[in-house]
Amino acid sequence: MKILIAEDDPVTGDSIRKILAMEGFSPVLARDGKEALKLWAEEKPDLVCLDIMMPKKDGFSVCREIRAEDANTPVLFLSAKNEEVDVVVGLELGADDFIRKPFGKHELVARIRRALRRTTAKTETADSFEMGHLKVFPKQLRATAEDREIELTPREVAILKVLSDRANEAVSRDDLLDECWGMDYYPESRTLDQHISKLRHKVEPDPESPTLIETVRGVGYRWRRS
Repeated sequence: MKILIAEDDPVTGDSIRKILAMEGFSPVLARDGKEALKLWAEEKPDLVCLDIMMPKKDGFSVCREIRAEDANTPVLFLSAKNEEVDVVVGLELGADDFIRKPFGKHELVARIRRALRRTTAKTETADSFEMGHLKVFPKQLRATAEDREIELTPREVAILKVLSDRANEAVSRDDLLDECWGMDYYPESRTLDQHISKLRHKVEPDPESPTLIETVRGVGYRWRRS
């Protein structure tokens, strides 16, 4: 599988390239953000590893432009910028994971393999599934509710799919973060709650009295299938 690495530090970039090559991947190295976008369009990689602080275009901008055209290719941030706000921004832009420097080669390879497995699973997802009044079309990133069309993000589809697959079960916050973000996230983060709130306003007839995404206090969330 082809991995695009966008890293302006030559030592770090070459080190990651060698690690991935030894693991059987086909790494492609970009030295700045503009080159990363050019190689992404030309090489069509299976996964993208982005540094945040890069010349010409930063990693956040590169991720934003990739996600504008491609909702599925995994994007992983590799960065020494490890404030919670940086993690939140990266994930909100559609990144699949955020790996803090310095990191070990085994951690890097494990996270890349996990992100690729999740992508493979997504491509095997059924064409649609139903949750009460809602019909979700994962590959099309949309849902219908009666006569209403609802646009969804990949993360929103993932949340609904987990709740649907585990109907009537209280799904913990940690499980949702692991399944939908694919990483151990800050337990005090409000990112999941913010996503749930936005999603309720899209899919619930009354977001203040939700029937699809019910809060289970002290645990997480549940869809109670009738």
